[in-house]
Amino acid sequence: MDAKYQALFTPWKIGNVEIKNRIVMCPMGGTSLFGWFELTGCHFDKEAAKLFLERANNNVGLIIPGIAPLKDVFWGKWLWQNEKMFQDLKAFMDEIHKTGAKLFIQLTAGMGRSWAITELIGPLHKNKFTRTLLKPILDTSHELASPSPQPARWAPDITCPEMTREQIHEIIEAFAKTAKLCKEAGVDGVEVHAVHEGYLLDQFAIEFFNKRTDEYGGSFENRYRFAAEVVKAIKASCGDDYPVSLRYSVESKLKGFQQGIVPGEEAVEVGRAMEESERAAKYLQDAGYDMLNADNGTYDSWYWAHPPMYMPQNCNLEDVSHIKQFVDIPVVCAGRMEPDTAAEAIAAGKIDAMGVARQFLVDPQWITKILEDRLEDIKPCICCHSGCFNFSSSKGHYNTQDLTDTMGLARCALNAETMQSTKHYIKPAKKVKNIAVIGGGIGGMEAALVLAKRGHKVTLYEKSDRLGGVFIAAAAPSFKEKDRDLLAWYAREMKKYPITVHLNTLIPSLEGIEADEIIIATGSTPNRIPVKGVEYGIQATEFLLGEKEVGQNVVIVGGGLTGCEIAYELYLQGKHPTIVEMQDDLITAKGVCLANTSYLRDFFKANNVPVYLETSLHEIAPDGVMAVGKDGRSFKIAADSVILSTGYKPAPLAPKAKNVHIIGDAQKVGNLRSVIWGAWDVCMKL
Repeated sequence: MDAKYQALFTPWKIGNVEIKNRIVMCPMGGTSLFGWFELTGCHFDKEAAKLFLERANNNVGLIIPGIAPLKDVFWGKWLWQNEKMFQDLKAFMDEIHKTGAKLFIQLTAGMGRSWAITELIGPLHKNKFTRTLLKPILDTSHELASPSPQPARWAPDITCPEMTREQIHEIIEAFAKTAKLCKEAGVDGVEVHAVHEGYLLDQFAIEFFNKRTDEYGGSFENRYRFAAEVVKAIKASCGDDYPVSLRYSVESKLKGFQQGIVPGEEAVEVGRAMEESERAAKYLQDAGYDMLNADNGTYDSWYWAHPPMYMPQNCNLEDVSHIKQFVDIPVVCAGRMEPDTAAEAIAAGKIDAMGVARQFLVDPQWITKILEDRLEDIKPCICCHSGCFNFSSSKGHYNTQDLTDTMGLARCALNAETMQSTKHYIKPAKKVKNIAVIGGGIGGMEAALVLAKRGHKVTLYEKSDRLGGVFIAAAAPSFKEKDRDLLAWYAREMKKYPITVHLNTLIPSLEGIEADEIIIATGSTPNRIPVKGVEYGIQATEFLLGEKEVGQNVVIVGGGLTGCEIAYELYLQGKHPTIVEMQDDLITAKGVCLANTSYLRDFFKANNVPVYLETSLHEIAPDGVMAVGKDGRSFKIAADSVILSTGYKPAPLAPKAKNVHIIGDAQKVGNLRSVIWGAWDVCMKL
């Protein structure tokens, strides 16, 4: 192991519990050991248990599973009433402890206004009759209960009801009862969720959200009373020596309802500012908390707690390091943490441990690979959120995530096996076949790797001089360093298996291909829009690959994810982008996480990047474009260059047949998740 990582592998203590190293697997929605959003109610989740045991066997120090609601989302049963679940948990803890890892259970008071209302649930709640009818199964008013009446984060037309004092006391009691059962099951500690990310306890703590006039609102002490009473109740039930961590956001990074503060922006903090946070951290420590598991943000500034690739690496370290000066308990920092930076900060006493979440979904062995000095073998997380947490939303829409995704979070776009071990797994082929893969993009490479691992003889054909396909262009922007790392990872993996690769080999048809099975992974081609002067436009891939230069003033036609990322890159280059989009919002596609999309929307607003919504392109000229606004009026936007980002269409080499299988964008244009999972779906059957 490189000596620069040494500080990560030193022991430390949370209360009286010693942790073997400084790496904390942070909680993620969907990884609860008590299940997640199942209609059958909470139960011991064997899939999550399998996930954690594998990570425990790969040298993680402390594991904190995803939130366990104190009350079942469906049917409303309290967690502490499920004795069988805690018996199963005890047996599991015995297995965890054999690895040397420790585990805390994270218990949540609730979501309040941050409950991610879906487009299926929203209308049912708004109708008083259906809300009442639904209540015995799903009590939406309970899930949305907030410190004060206010618009829901995901549905501004829905007003969250005010939580009663009786409900508050009931939740505090449930924390104490559930924590005691966790202790009896051998769990090493509990984490309280959360004065963090704008969840319920955080809403009580933040004056912007809390307008109560009773003992849980108004003064500083009143606003933090709920969180303080929770830890006191747990300690009274479990003993002062039972560790209780608090998920904590140092600053809210909030400038208004659904308005976050992006890095570098000068704006007034209307949530928890640093001055209050200094006081709050000490107050919460004195109330009884034994650790702060810290980052920044709320759901209105979600990109701080769930950093997309646009956020700086180690984005919360400066703020978390600052707050550590005001407490005597351990402080963990999460948020795109890099191991070398974390080790340096730990050695300097700036933080006590690094919190890591989604990297554990991509590569369960990444800590072991650091210890074995195999950093090049670590598969990187690219912060896409498309498998693990793709809650999506745009103007006029609630959470548009599919129900199957809502019920199956914490999966991984890049690792099809994560939390899907009964669906995607490597099994030896019953009959070894010669299989041809045509196309060397991500889908083609993933297919080749799965097939080779199963024992098939694989030959891959790629028309260009390198593997990667369209993802080479996607990885080109300056902020896509992890995407480029992923391409390098694939290049190395392809050499580890007996896969024959033919570069610079164009396959015009399937004639002459000698193979038992053929995988078509030829991707897609850009849509060609029927407007006058289209020849003056530059395709998105031409710009990203550096094949065509652009001037200082650039119009991007298309405000989807690719178009917005191009505009962002142009701004970082010091150019002046303008976005023209036909929809009423940017990035309206389902499955693109709000943490990612809200960053780009907020960034463009904060930096005055012109965005024309509900605007169509009429004509492209050498000096700009003619556009038509919502009112039907034409207007000109002057530009030196015009980039076309108007989507793609499948480009399969041949139609599907008995032994011809089409995967990825060649079948249906999607994203890395659909490409990689689709490759597994096909290749497991061959």
